Amino acid sequence: MKRISLAWQIFIGLALGIIVGAIFYGNTHVAQFLQPIGDIFIRLIKMIVVPIVISSIVVGVAGTGDMKSLGKLGGKTLLYFEIITTIAIVLGLLFANVFHPGTGVDRSHLAKTDINTYVETAKTTESHSKIDTFVNIVPTNIIQALANGDMLAIIFFSVMFGLGVAAIGEKGTPIINFFKGTADAMFWVTNQVMKFAPFGVFALIGVTVSKFGLSSLIPLGKLVFVVYGAMIFFILVVLGITAKIVGVNIFKFLAYLKDELLLGYSTASSEAVLPKIMEKMEKLGCPKSITSFVIPTGYSFNLDGSTLYQAIAALFIAQMYGIHMSITHQITLVLVLMVTSKGIAGVPGVSFVVLLATLGSVGIPVEGLAFIAGIDRLLDMARTCVNIVGNSLAAVVISKWEGHKVNVEDKIAA
Repeated sequence: MKRISLAWQIFIGLALGIIVGAIFYGNTHVAQFLQPIGDIFIRLIKMIVVPIVISSIVVGVAGTGDMKSLGKLGGKTLLYFEIITTIAIVLGLLFANVFHPGTGVDRSHLAKTDINTYVETAKTTESHSKIDTFVNIVPTNIIQALANGDMLAIIFFSVMFGLGVAAIGEKGTPIINFFKGTADAMFWVTNQVMKFAPFGVFALIGVTVSKFGLSSLIPLGKLVFVVYGAMIFFILVVLGITAKIVGVNIFKFLAYLKDELLLGYSTASSEAVLPKIMEKMEKLGCPKSITSFVIPTGYSFNLDGSTLYQAIAALFIAQMYGIHMSITHQITLVLVLMVTSKGIAGVPGVSFVVLLATLGSVGIPVEGLAFIAGIDRLLDMARTCVNIVGNSLAAVVISKWEGHKVNVEDKIAA
């Protein structure tokens, strides 16, 4: 009998989780039983991400060889990220202005969700200046950065260590071989962890549906449709045009990433697929020196789905409260989101924290977030998929920009 593919296993887990969650809606015992299964899967993913990122970056940077080449790569990467995320913000505002998802919404019929955890995180974040944010990229203690999962600090250390290994020449060969072996071993572990993915997906989606139910979507249905519509448009048109420029068919590219997209959508976790998309982009021909730098960095600086959602959510809340946002206010919102979405990347619940740090500065009531927090999981699933496609495509774009011959079409078709 032919073995069922991982994508189908995840899809079956997703479907069964929705069914079980709907049947046992409001039953706290079901959530208590399923939550540990989902938590174990997420912990397994978090366990392997940091070793893969460190080993891949060290090997990739050591292969690049010098600061000048790396600086050129970093400059192109950040420029591309800024252009794409700015387009995402503007597109979000455009969809919110055209479709008005918040107009006519009766707040008295909406359930409020506790957002105190996000508020505390936002307060902690706001206590640091933007200069502090960039200063903190340089870790004072790499062990502490590893323990906290501080990805930007980990990337910085790995890059510097890789440059050091390259600088010592032949003496660095055993170190490179060690990290190559580590990377290979961790990719093997990743493949084993993925076998548990259908169970993790089943548990995570089951908990979500059992807590909130499908009926919670009805009052905010228009917001859900606008967010999903905007994200589909962004992938097919914005990223589709970008892909076309570098000779990639976006539909074939999405089909190539189907397993990762389904897993990312089900778990609402970009980390769950980071090792696999790095591996898949290398199979397409993207050099390790580029995939190991561009993709992990993109998880902090290229959250296209998150910035798109933040723009729509901000205007949704303004419309729900009957607040008119002039062009000047919306331009201000774009500029603020461009800064805040980068400045506090990597913190838990980043989209909500960014909105909390942004709304007050443009005169939108922060408490409006409590009305949409209940469906945030469903919206988070969609923006995770956009983030995955955006970061995967970024590796191809930068590889082409750097002059590497990446024959994507033939390898995707194969």
